[in-house]
Order: sequence, then C-alpha cells, then structure tokens
Amino acid sequence: MTALRVVVDGVAMSDEDAIATWHRFSAYMDEHKGDLAGFAKQEGLASIHPAMENGLPVLVASRSAPQKPYATAEAGAPRREAAGSSGHQVARNHPPGGGGRRGKPGKKR
Repeated sequence: MTALRVVVDGVAMSDEDAIATWHRFSAYMDEHKGDLAGFAKQEGLASIHPAMENGLPVLVASRSAPQKPYATAEAGAPRREAAGSSGHQVARNHPPGGGGRRGKPGKKR
C-alpha cells in the first residue's frame, strides 16, 4: 500500500490510480491555488478534499457530496510540513545572529 491514498465514496483507489490522481491534484493546485471544486469537476467528481488518516495524506472524494471550502487537513491530526517550510527548520540552517539579508531584495551595489 502506498502512502498516498485516494478514497472515492468510501472506496480506496488502487495504488497506481491513487498515485496518478495525487500527481494530477498537485499539478492542478500549483496552477489553481485552492480550487478544489475545479479539480473535482475535472475528475468527474462532485467534491474532493485533502485529509489525514493515521498520520498519512488522503484525498477524500465523492460523486455526490457537495464541495467544502479548502481547509487544512482534519483538526487534531498532526501537520506534516515539507523540509524547510517550518520557521524552526529554516532557522537551524542559518548561523546564529541571522547572517543574511532579509526582506525584499534591494538594488545590486
């Protein structure tokens, strides 16, 4: 079983189909930030949303349930962040005292 799952109306997709759906979902969301309804429609579904089950990501889809607004994964589930996306992780990658420029880049001197 893959770590990327997709469940449609309570039925899990095959690993191969789930991985392909996740790839399409990621590409679509990169281009259309937060447009879950658009992705669902593209896939022939009424709704889809990301969730966490047992600490793993899952796309929960339905052919009949209405689309909910985009939100983070279910409350109470631990959030998993990509390396470097947490301020704490980024801070550990820099020397004490900052050591780098912050804010908008200025003119080159």
